[in-house]
Amino acid sequence: MRQNPERRRALLDAAIDVLAEEGARGLTFRAVDARAEVPRGTASNYFANRAELLLQAGAHVHVRLTPTEEFVARFAEAEPSREQTRLGMRDLLRRIELHRNGYLALLELRLEANRHPGIREELTRTIKETLEDNVRVHLEGGFPGDRNTVVTLYLAMTGLFIEHLTLPDVLADDAAESLVDRMVELIVPGPASGTT
Repeated sequence: MRQNPERRRALLDAAIDVLAEEGARGLTFRAVDARAEVPRGTASNYFANRAELLLQAGAHVHVRLTPTEEFVARFAEAEPSREQTRLGMRDLLRRIELHRNGYLALLELRLEANRHPGIREELTRTIKETLEDNVRVHLEGGFPGDRNTVVTLYLAMTGLFIEHLTLPDVLADDAAESLVDRMVELIVPGPASGTT
């Protein structure tokens, strides 16, 4: 297998775009080569088979959705609060909107996981690790709430992303940022004094 990291990244970016725009059935080595604008046969030199391409594309989605180092540094320096949680969720929404195809590709991978146990196992592991990391950061960081707070917020945000990216007219009367603010207000406990 070839090891050029830049070429591999370009192929994974292309695979994510193909997944988002054509679905899992449209994800072929030929389609990835065409999207990446590389010679035919290039993707097959980097990935042993389609399942490996799917799994690595799924992992690469998480890389594309990672917050910037600047945001992480600012977030870590601030006082843990409901407001900081709100800012974190707004940043996550911004990243999802910026990398729309990445999240849509992840939805396609979830559907593909129902048909392929190997993909389901790997995607479950990745998503579960990410969720548990979020729980750990929340609890160790001293943010308000407990594990249930993080899981409930995760489920609410996931639902928002699905509607916002796939059927935006369903929530046309509510801006996504306002919905994030309301979800955080309802899910994350505020200070004992009742202020936010």
